[in-house]
Amino acid sequence: DGAVRTLPSLGRLSRGLPFGRVHGRLGASPSSRLVLPAPLSQESGDPQRTALLLRKAWTLYSVTPLYRFCRGRLRDYARLLGAFIAAERQKGLAVEVGVELDIKVALSSLPELRGSERDQPAVLVQLSSRSRASPKNSEDKILWLGCFCCMYGDDLSENMLEDFTCLPLFLASGAESYMSVVGNWFQKTFDCIFRRLAISPFNLSWMVTMWAGCKVDKAASAVELTFSVPHLPQPLDISYAIHPEDAKALWNTIQKTPGEITQEEVDVFMDCLYSHFYRHFKIHLSATKLVKVSTAIASAHCDGVVKMLHSQYLSGVLMLLTELAISQIQ
Repeated sequence: DGAVRTLPSLGRLSRGLPFGRVHGRLGASPSSRLVLPAPLSQESGDPQRTALLLRKAWTLYSVTPLYRFCRGRLRDYARLLGAFIAAERQKGLAVEVGVELDIKVALSSLPELRGSERDQPAVLVQLSSRSRASPKNSEDKILWLGCFCCMYGDDLSENMLEDFTCLPLFLASGAESYMSVVGNWFQKTFDCIFRRLAISPFNLSWMVTMWAGCKVDKAASAVELTFSVPHLPQPLDISYAIHPEDAKALWNTIQKTPGEITQEEVDVFMDCLYSHFYRHFKIHLSATKLVKVSTAIASAHCDGVVKMLHSQYLSGVLMLLTELAISQIQ
């Protein structure tokens, strides 16, 4: 179960969470919420580094606050993490079989990747390599990427004690063996806990409703929902695709207040889709489980795997994921 999977316990991670209960809307059955925030500002950062987050499959984790994490020591942390990975390689871990690689570690700050001034800027962790047989002028191959993020986590940030850094959302792209090694180093070094972050059908319905109502390019992809049929001897999924203009038109007839979405409106949107599907196929989708949603903005799977597709709405997607991460660690 992705909701309860954690990295190996380190025994000493018993420090209490240094903050009170957080009332995150998405993770706590919201009655209403604002729509996605404005696009990210690129004035203080490198757009190419932010673009690294797009069109990749990211596995989600929630992370408890990091103890005595110093942003000014990112180069030192990269060196120490590199030494830790090298030691693990001696045990046969975190290395591609049959390939001699020099693994390089880089930690960098993404100042443009935060929602408000109280949020900590995101931190990008990058593992890259170059085969010893490769030419010296060849580019390094990216093996694995990780990103600590806090997008509009104001309620959590303002209650944080001085020695703690709030970056509750972690995204990982690459082999799980690297995630295990990197996660273990961060746990040991900063007394934190990584936990796989699943996405419930309830939250998936919020996501697809919000994303279907966003303005996108004319050549936008279809809005697609995937449902899993329970209690069958063999797995069976139902894929339901809606033209993006039809989904947007439906949402426009439902939304009452521009810039705001309510739980009632999410329910009506989903019920309309269910009713339309039943009229054509005589199948009650309400008896199935929503496991994946895909739009031109992003896709999300219940196992906690997301793919962000549209740079304009990157901050909004990360805001939803940050709320989910906070709701899990509170």
